Amino acid sequence: MNDSWEKLRADCESCTACELCKTRTNCVFGTGNIDADVLFVGEAPGDNEDKTGIPFVGRAGKLLDQFLFAVDIPRESVYIANILKCRPPQNRDPLPAEEDACIEFLRRQVKLIRPKVIVCLGRISAMRLIKPDFKITKEHGVWFEKGNFLITAVYHPALLLRDPRRKEEMLEDMKKIKQKIDTIKKQ
Repeated sequence: MNDSWEKLRADCESCTACELCKTRTNCVFGTGNIDADVLFVGEAPGDNEDKTGIPFVGRAGKLLDQFLFAVDIPRESVYIANILKCRPPQNRDPLPAEEDACIEFLRRQVKLIRPKVIVCLGRISAMRLIKPDFKITKEHGVWFEKGNFLITAVYHPALLLRDPRRKEEMLEDMKKIKQKIDTIKKQ
């Protein structure tokens, strides 16, 4: 398939593969550096994201920005996307059928970006991208090799807003991600 960002975005914005297309304000395609070494993947857009069409711009996004800043990873140097491109009602977890309907858009983004590192933001994306029985409290910060990618998962920033005690673990995981990025750039 000869894909382009323009075609992929147009395909995504016109998608009607699941019921979420009927309630979306905006398709939340993704944002950032299309030549990034690092791709962050969340589960689905929230209310602020649905309104703006940009992932991770609400309170959880601001917290993610703080962690990126703390470990010297400029947000503009990475790409940020979600598995779902449309917001589920009341920010509920994505349904498996919704993930199945939308995952091809993420796969196409990965093919165009060709990141070296993929970071799952939370349990839902880790269960989809790493393994179905992923346990975020036990396996966050653990590295996996899948195909040509190094992949890990960290706590979703929204969880940290509800449970700030886990912020220190998140910071440690983000430091390891920064180390991995720096090691890859030296190769």
